[in-house]
Amino acid sequence: MQYSTLGSSGLTVSRVCLGTMTWGEQNTQADADAQLAMALDAGVNFIDTAEMYAIPPRPETYGATEQIIGNWLSRNKDQRDKLVLATKMAGSGLHHIRNGSDICPKTLVQAVEGSLQRLNTDYIDLYQLHWPNRRSPHFGRHAVNHIPFSEVDARQQQDDILAILQTLATLVQQGKIRHCGLSNETPWGISQYLKLSEQHNLPRIVSIQNEFGPLHTKDWPYLIEQCQHEQVAYLPWSPLAGGALTGKYLGGARPEGSRWRLVQRNGLFRDTPQSNAAIAAFVELAHSVKLSPAQLALAWVDQVDGVTSTIIGATSTMQLQENLTAFSTALNDEVKAAVSAFLQQYPQPF
Repeated sequence: MQYSTLGSSGLTVSRVCLGTMTWGEQNTQADADAQLAMALDAGVNFIDTAEMYAIPPRPETYGATEQIIGNWLSRNKDQRDKLVLATKMAGSGLHHIRNGSDICPKTLVQAVEGSLQRLNTDYIDLYQLHWPNRRSPHFGRHAVNHIPFSEVDARQQQDDILAILQTLATLVQQGKIRHCGLSNETPWGISQYLKLSEQHNLPRIVSIQNEFGPLHTKDWPYLIEQCQHEQVAYLPWSPLAGGALTGKYLGGARPEGSRWRLVQRNGLFRDTPQSNAAIAAFVELAHSVKLSPAQLALAWVDQVDGVTSTIIGATSTMQLQENLTAFSTALNDEVKAAVSAFLQQYPQPF
């Protein structure tokens, strides 16, 4: 296992971050225990979760993933200080979570306290804001003019961010969180957090996690360049496009137990004719270089300049083992060139 520094935090994290959003919906406690054992044995020390998990978010499974991790930690107390444990606070829009309210000082404190209790820990290494209060150009909402930026009250957003940072500062001082991060943010959003933290001597954002992979490269180069120069760790999520890049959904297939058999909060926005054509081509490319599509996709993401750690998820230890092997797979120049040609032919298919 290779390791990187998590932005300006000084924390050392594995190049693989174990995502957990299926735990509590598609996976049981026993499944999670097995995945954790396999990941830790491979050298993974970075675990990512969120209060809204399991996915898809439902009132019945709210907090279930954190509880599963907390159960494991209660039986493995000696492992806690060896892990970098990250979780996220849900933003607005989910009525079953604080009546769908925005992130604000009051709800932020409530969210942290809830996560600490469910995770069975005294501190969270990396506390992230799952999405901003304003509309976020993620989850298939990045088409031109889809979000009218001219209608955003930038001053109100800046005031909100300052209040959030001040509350995070208090939580850091109390020892409840160690470092702060973002998720599903933009260069403008990152800039506001960095500027305000410097102006007011508040905690500095150390990371951001956004969707990134061979089917979705919109953060290159502009956001990733900023992360590199501002010492903000870039953490790709859904590098396999919700599992689609494996090819298992081609031709309209919906395998039993797969994610696309479940109701999706944001719909199957990755399921487009352009995506299906791109996926078929990527599967063919992977087989031509004697790799599985998942291995090629993950190995390619791992070698992208500026990527700190890639968040992977699996519903079985067999899938997890396949994914882990990708991070010890070196791609030669010929394979990298083939992926570059693929990206030119199939840019942003969803």
